[in-house]
Amino acid sequence: MSFIKEYIRTVYRAVSSLLKGMKLTGYYFTHHKEIITQNYPENRDTLNLPERFRGEVVLTHNEDNEHRCTGCTACELACPNGTIKIITQFDVNEEGKKKKALNTFIYHLELCTMCNLCIVACPTDAIKMAQNFEHSVYDRSKLTKTLNAPGSKLMEGVE
Repeated sequence: MSFIKEYIRTVYRAVSSLLKGMKLTGYYFTHHKEIITQNYPENRDTLNLPERFRGEVVLTHNEDNEHRCTGCTACELACPNGTIKIITQFDVNEEGKKKKALNTFIYHLELCTMCNLCIVACPTDAIKMAQNFEHSVYDRSKLTKTLNAPGSKLMEGVE
């Protein structure tokens, strides 16, 4: 007898859950004020992505072609699947001391899971998640990107 009670209780919970979802769907059907769906690609010019959208990792540069990346490899270590590869070099400053500097910042977009762990790990806020998302290409090698611009250098005051 307890089996039948448990069966009826399970059916009741399932039906109440279904009705709760149908109630929300019915609300959005009758209240057209809040439009959630966007007509992509027709609205490319007016496309409004959420602020927290994660499209791809970019290394930000200022107008003088300077970046904030010190080559510490914290982002490379934080990446769970080897998406980022930092190649460093040693520069000699005016005092004759060797200092590690960024040579090449390689980003494998085809491996990236957009988890944002590299952004959180970066101590100088050199990288961020951009909002570009159209990455379809025929050649997979085009998804491997060098993020630091040619001739770029470290910003003054970033350690």
